[in-house]
Amino acid sequence: MAWHRLPALAARHGRTIVPVPVVFGALLSAHGTRGPAEVPAKRSYLLKDVYRKAHRAGAPFVLPPAHPFNPLLALRVASLPMDDDARRRLVTALFAAAWGSGRGVEAPESVAHAASDAGLDGDALVRDATAPEAKTWLRVQTDEAIGAGVFGVPTVAVGGELFWGVDALEALDDFLDGRDPVPGELVAQWSALPASVTRRA
Repeated sequence: MAWHRLPALAARHGRTIVPVPVVFGALLSAHGTRGPAEVPAKRSYLLKDVYRKAHRAGAPFVLPPAHPFNPLLALRVASLPMDDDARRRLVTALFAAAWGSGRGVEAPESVAHAASDAGLDGDALVRDATAPEAKTWLRVQTDEAIGAGVFGVPTVAVGGELFWGVDALEALDDFLDGRDPVPGELVAQWSALPASVTRRA
């Protein structure tokens, strides 16, 4: 849903989107958290929430063949060297295949089909994505995201700030418009607050 809305938001502010594929599971492991699909109550809620957001945004939404699913091949394909416009088209096609077509993006032929829909050589990209370099690029991107404080997807990084989730797009819009209401000193105060309670894991 965020990717569906981001192009118009970026254009409004004269910004360019640079997609950076990362491994969601690695983000979760690095921060000691669980994905919403791993919590049964959240998984049920998430499905309805996504349907509602898709309806409001006018975006097609079709359940993938499985969820959670393994996105590694699609992520590696999207991490291959290519120009920015081609990568944006590829990411758009992969999202459409994952969430708008019912085909999913686990099978090599599904990923190749999506890449071909983006006007690229899908078979060649899938073949190239099996090379060790493709795995390394994705790992490095993920490690850099973790180092930058990214803990979930989608996250937009701009001007030293992170905006996580589709619900943060309004705050991103304000930030890009110079209307961010968060005072700098508040962040420092929050960081310095002591914890008065802890939870046993």
